[in-house]
Amino acid sequence: MSIYTDQLNRKIELKEFPKRIISLVPSQTELLFDLGVGDNVVGITKYCIHPKEKIKKITKVGGTKNFDIDKIIELNPDLIIANKEENYKEGIEELEQKFPVWISDIIDLNSSFEMIDEIGKLVGKQKEAENLVYKLNQDFNELAKKGALSERYKVLYFIWKNPFMIAGKNTFINDILERTSLENKSKNRYPILDEEKIKEWNPQIILLSSEPYPFKEKDIQDFAQLVPNAYIRVVDGELFSWYGSRLKYTISYLKKLQKDIELYFNKLKLN
Repeated sequence: MSIYTDQLNRKIELKEFPKRIISLVPSQTELLFDLGVGDNVVGITKYCIHPKEKIKKITKVGGTKNFDIDKIIELNPDLIIANKEENYKEGIEELEQKFPVWISDIIDLNSSFEMIDEIGKLVGKQKEAENLVYKLNQDFNELAKKGALSERYKVLYFIWKNPFMIAGKNTFINDILERTSLENKSKNRYPILDEEKIKEWNPQIILLSSEPYPFKEKDIQDFAQLVPNAYIRVVDGELFSWYGSRLKYTISYLKKLQKDIELYFNKLKLN
């Protein structure tokens, strides 16, 4: 019997490495496959979309906020992997009465690295997890050394429309923004803004996330009317908010974003 501590400082017991895993978190589902234990995953949410070809035949247990507890019980998992923010507390509390539930709590890149390491230990893939974290850490350190923008532009990162909601301080998205040399205008976690507040804050950059609300190119013009000189762009939400192995694609994306930002503001200065 082995005892593991999750990121909420809860302890779970496992008799052996799990063979029937249910993941209720999309980014952590992909991580399980990248660590090499995808064959042991028996249940996922409808939002678990990576790796695309490998998840098609896995049982879907509902959404992250409204998973089907009866279906999960039928699958009889020996481990459930969840997240404090993405899953609803009451459902998790019910599941933990019947099964081992390991819960992550991600607020920045360091806590995501810790999560990857701990899940690696849980599933018997500690070395693979350590190698992944080492490579990601190297990449982000390189971004910090070589990828600084000419100035820290003030940014708003929108995650919802009607009402407008942004990702603010003390969020994983904010940490990624800061590592891209951008300064978040919001001091709160997920504030709701109206058009007047957006105008008042007058950000230099507006990033429209592709998830959870699927902002499209057509939304750019609406924001341009509010902040005419801002650099406005729809960005890949997965690469800003998925805190598992998808991070290996984030660095090159951020480097390209930084180049586009500098090009925009250099042109603006010439006009």
